[in-house]
This record gives sequence, structure tokens and C-alpha cells, in this order.
Amino acid sequence: MILLLLFAEFFKIGLFSIGGGLATLPFLYQLADKYDWLTPEIIVDMIAVSEATPGAIGVNMATYTGYQCAGIPGAVIATLGLICPSIIIILIVARILQAFKENRIVKSVFSGLRPAATGLIAAAGFGVITLSLYNPSFSEWYEIIRWKECLLFAVLFFLIYKFKKHPIVYIVAAGVAGGLAGL
Repeated sequence: MILLLLFAEFFKIGLFSIGGGLATLPFLYQLADKYDWLTPEIIVDMIAVSEATPGAIGVNMATYTGYQCAGIPGAVIATLGLICPSIIIILIVARILQAFKENRIVKSVFSGLRPAATGLIAAAGFGVITLSLYNPSFSEWYEIIRWKECLLFAVLFFLIYKFKKHPIVYIVAAGVAGGLAGL
């Protein structure tokens, strides 16, 4: 039963997360609220791991969640659930789009999907920032913000825009800095 549930939940995520891996994040947060498979903290940790490893965030999260719930069969089923809608839709769209690619309605639909995907990604980004920099279990007013993380965020933000190095340089630097600072 858990395998069917994993497939169904990740199929829905794959079907509605238009815009790529980051667009799956709002759905993953809903999944964390609905089941005990994930927590918001695990999602943030997995984003960090997924950004540092090959593969899409959504696929990595589906595989991880499936593995946590039902071992290797769960990992395979959850991943298949996530990617099946894309495969089905791509096959259908490829057949149809060739005939209608210049159609005004088709162009309008794609124009409407772009801002929707952007909104999903922005909402996911805001969620990650909130979980990374805000401390929900503060006891003193000054503990509401995770100061070390904010400083690391600001430094990396500046360095990324100032020096334009490969993203892996900043991922490794952030990991080292976080380890040294005890984040």
C-alpha cells in the first residue's frame, strides 16, 4: 500500500510542478505537512545535498523519500511516480505541438505558464530562505534570526555576483565555512 501511495503522491507532484526541480518544492512542503515522510528541515537539507550532487532536486527528493519509506523499491516507485507525468506529457506535446506550434492559443498558453512556473520557484526560494535564516524555536528576541547563516548568506551572495565563479566553488566554500563555524 505504501508503494502505491508513494507513486500516487509523487505522480501528482510530477504532474503539477511545472518549471523543473525547484518547482517541486512547494509540493514537497505540502507532502511534509500531510505525511511523516519528510520534515521542512529534511527538505532544506536535501536541497543542499541535491544542489551539490548530480540530478534534479525533485528526482533526488523523490528517491530519498521513497527510500526512507520503503527502501529501494520505494525509491524506485517514488522516482517513477515523479517522472512518469513528464514522459507522458512530453510524448503527447511532441505529437501535437508540431502541428500547432504557430497557433495563437498555444503561444498564449506557454506565455501563461512562464509566470506560473516563476511564481512556484520564487515561493520555493522564499521557503528555503525562511527555513535557513529564521529560527522558529527562539527563546530570546535576538535568536529569531540565525546570525551565522545570515552572514554566510550575505558573503556568498556578494561573492557570487562579484566574482562569477562556477557554482561548485561556492557550494564547497559554503560547506567548509558551515563546518568550521559549526552551523
